[in-house]
Amino acid sequence: MNTRQWLEKLVSFDTTSRNSNLALIECVRDALATQGIQAELMRSPDGDKANLFATLPAQDGSTEGGIVLSGHTDVVPVDGQQWDTDPFTLVEREARLYGRGSCDMKGFIAASLALVPEFLAMPRAKPIHLAFSYDEEVGCAGAPVMINALKLRGAKFDGCVVGEPTSMQVVVAHKGINLYRCRVHGKAAHSSLTPRGSNAIEYAARLICRIRDIADHFKAHGPYDEFYDVPFTTMTTNQIQGGIAVNTIPEFCEFAYEFRNLPGMPVDGIQSQVEAYVREELLPRMRSEYAEARIDIEAGASAPALEASEEAAITQLVRALTADQDKRKVAYGTEAGLFHNAGIPTVVCGPGSIEQAHKPNEFVELAQLDACERFLRKLGRSL
Repeated sequence: MNTRQWLEKLVSFDTTSRNSNLALIECVRDALATQGIQAELMRSPDGDKANLFATLPAQDGSTEGGIVLSGHTDVVPVDGQQWDTDPFTLVEREARLYGRGSCDMKGFIAASLALVPEFLAMPRAKPIHLAFSYDEEVGCAGAPVMINALKLRGAKFDGCVVGEPTSMQVVVAHKGINLYRCRVHGKAAHSSLTPRGSNAIEYAARLICRIRDIADHFKAHGPYDEFYDVPFTTMTTNQIQGGIAVNTIPEFCEFAYEFRNLPGMPVDGIQSQVEAYVREELLPRMRSEYAEARIDIEAGASAPALEASEEAAITQLVRALTADQDKRKVAYGTEAGLFHNAGIPTVVCGPGSIEQAHKPNEFVELAQLDACERFLRKLGRSL
């Protein structure tokens, strides 16, 4: 199948992160098997999802080293979005292919799979590896399962290209993302007897304001990296719920917050500021009202930041193949930081614009897919 046909097939699988991706993964596995490539499936703990890892050996049969082509198979929901067409049916209009995941990031996976026959025919001295993951969109939950398995067997790679949508431009760095859920437990009381309760919403509000204060400090004082569109670490509270009635002191409030840290900004150092405020100021005040009050903070999904080395061979190679020497850094997260932290030099480069990702009527331009094919051919020949 060509890239267009592969993309049509991949989009037809509703791999929204809440669903299984096994049908898509098994389809890819079977297609590779017909070409003599035995793919390995690395399943999620519950068995409902899987990563796929496959190696296209070098001409002499070797499987060590080489380049990893990485992509995630899950997509974000379409719930509540107004689409002009069925999001899981690929539709072409005005040199664009519309469908959920067409841009983020099944277009890159489709091009990689379409070029497998060409890769196999090339007289390569190095292998090419395909690494397709699950649950990137909900915090990069799948890739660590695959990366850890590869590390355990001592696998070595020369570099990795994560094909997130960058308009086929080279991205050498992105921020980390860290999600947390906070649960504030106070004491209920009739609102006419306020001193007999401990208001969970009010104490949650104090903590939320403290998180905003930390964020404002980063904005005002840095550190900064002007290559980012938002050149400082950000923190924000994005969900909150609590209370049962207008005349009842709420005993429970729950909220979620995140921060996106610049590379080099230690995650623990940021989170410790939140925890110190809880420990030293909030909890003593709450427990003066109610001895059993508590505040629980649970770390959720996270993905490390990426800061690729300009001296790394993969960075120089991808820059040469794309004729792109500009330094680009992005605020969104990818799996690239995970590969990089595992000792695999990694850059981000793929078809489509991040401006189209996650939106209704998501699309990838045909010209972007053509550019991706040209890049992948050059990459294969370079090996």
